[in-house]
Amino acid sequence: MYGKNFDVPVSILDENFVVDLDRAKVMREGHHVTITAFSRMVGLALEAADILQKEGISAEVINLRTIRPLDRNSILNSVKKTHRLVTVEDGYPQHGVGAEICAFMMESSGFDLLDAPVQRVTAWDIPLPYAQNLETAALPQIEHIVKSARLTCYGAKL
Repeated sequence: MYGKNFDVPVSILDENFVVDLDRAKVMREGHHVTITAFSRMVGLALEAADILQKEGISAEVINLRTIRPLDRNSILNSVKKTHRLVTVEDGYPQHGVGAEICAFMMESSGFDLLDAPVQRVTAWDIPLPYAQNLETAALPQIEHIVKSARLTCYGAKL
């Protein structure tokens, strides 16, 4: 997150301020697709949700905050509403957080809630390049999230 500017609430200055790290935070309400993300990818997911909104797709964006513990209930409750899921992470696809979320959806009551396959947006499965332009090409971008959300909503009567 170095080099990123963003607003923070004044409430964090309170000495009693606590973030409930074992609970995900719904950053944006939506009805057509759930997008889960954590860390830097939350900002990209929110930007993708803005683009999708202009196309008539209402995306709910969930900031996972932590991946262990993973707030499975928040994911499940959102998918109960949207019936579609896109996971976003800048890690590799194999053994990633998105893979764990997919497994959870398959092994739980979440499977019966899905109207489309879960889409995963991840980094390319290659060693991360050092050159900035190649690193950008290897990591998820806003257009990848938008494309995956469109794909999971394709053919749906929204």
